[in-house]
Amino acid sequence: SYSSTDQVKGVLTLQGDALCQADVNLKMPRNNQLLHFAFREDKQWKLQQIQDARNHVNQAIYLLMNRDVNYQFKTGLEVLKLMDAVMLQLSRARNRLTTPATLTLPEIASSGLTKMFTPALPPDILVNFYINLNKLCLTVYQLHVLQPSTTKNFKPAGGSILHNPGAMFEFGNQRYEVSHVHKVECVVPWLNDALVFFTVSLQLCQQLKDKISVFSSYWNYRPY
Repeated sequence: SYSSTDQVKGVLTLQGDALCQADVNLKMPRNNQLLHFAFREDKQWKLQQIQDARNHVNQAIYLLMNRDVNYQFKTGLEVLKLMDAVMLQLSRARNRLTTPATLTLPEIASSGLTKMFTPALPPDILVNFYINLNKLCLTVYQLHVLQPSTTKNFKPAGGSILHNPGAMFEFGNQRYEVSHVHKVECVVPWLNDALVFFTVSLQLCQQLKDKISVFSSYWNYRPY
């Protein structure tokens, strides 16, 4: 996938849950200096959101398949409970793709992602990758060091999906402020397909639940 803004241009390769290539060019606003950094050839970055979504899908499949092939459900309630359990796993899988994790800036700074690049990222640059719906997102944070004389109003930022300019944090006995934020994103077609399949699967489960409820009401009805 290819993404660009005026300041950031990048080529990203996502295979399954692994971001196996990232090639990023960053134009520094202060002096128009062009920085280039890319993943080391021996490195891949696993996207936890996709791993978690896959684990939830596997759990849903296990719930559906862990019975003998000749097993007969005895009551409608038994089917309803199974559908509830399956739908819970499918909803959790979908939510992992639609709701990125909130991270603090120190968590981003200490992430193993910072050690993925060659040449090494400069100390005033942070990057983060995440999935949002059907998009792979890259965020680049440019920082400046807060001098001791300016830290009297220091307020460390909490967790967020995307931090804004002015956010402050402390890392490695040094205080920083975010000066510029660049976000680029690109659509990943198979993620779009996955979200559609989650929606269809949840609808089918709900339709089965509705039919079971209707039949249960019919059989439980006793006219006077």
